[in-house]
Amino acid sequence: MNRISWDQYFMAQSHLLALRSTCTRLAVGATIVREKRMIAGGYNGSITGGDHCIDTGCYVIEGHCVRTIHAEMNAILQCAKFGVPTEGAEIYVTHFPCLQCCKAIIQAGIRSVFYSADYKNHPYAVELFQQAGVKVRQVEHKQPDYSRNGEKDELLADLLNRLKELADDESELSELTKRADRLISGT
Repeated sequence: MNRISWDQYFMAQSHLLALRSTCTRLAVGATIVREKRMIAGGYNGSITGGDHCIDTGCYVIEGHCVRTIHAEMNAILQCAKFGVPTEGAEIYVTHFPCLQCCKAIIQAGIRSVFYSADYKNHPYAVELFQQAGVKVRQVEHKQPDYSRNGEKDELLADLLNRLKELADDESELSELTKRADRLISGT
């Protein structure tokens, strides 16, 4: 079994965090990492105890939901709340950070930004990251296969081969093979 890379591991954590998002426009997750250890995580949502977009709708002003705190900001604030330093850390984000989050990331002393998907990549954010010497790199997010389908496919093929050896009824074997193929292909 091959292990996923550290980048894939931390990006998967950010995608998992995004599942907690209460934003109806875009679910984002962020994980702050130092020395290959997760030190904080965040997702975009409302302030603690506040109304959530999934419950009452977005509060949009000039094209932006002002109710939502971005995932990157929530992760940085979590570090501040619990006294965890961010200097020299890395952040893994499901989407390219907005301009405001870019500035917060730089000010927090985070040295590397890894993101999965482009999202309105602001040219000034790109420029600021470059000026501050923050390394920015896109990391492909590969959806992990938790189902162990490869092992299932192999077992099914072995069972069908054994059935071919033992089968008396060719039509029954043909029907079982068709059912197995549909199961494997997901149709």
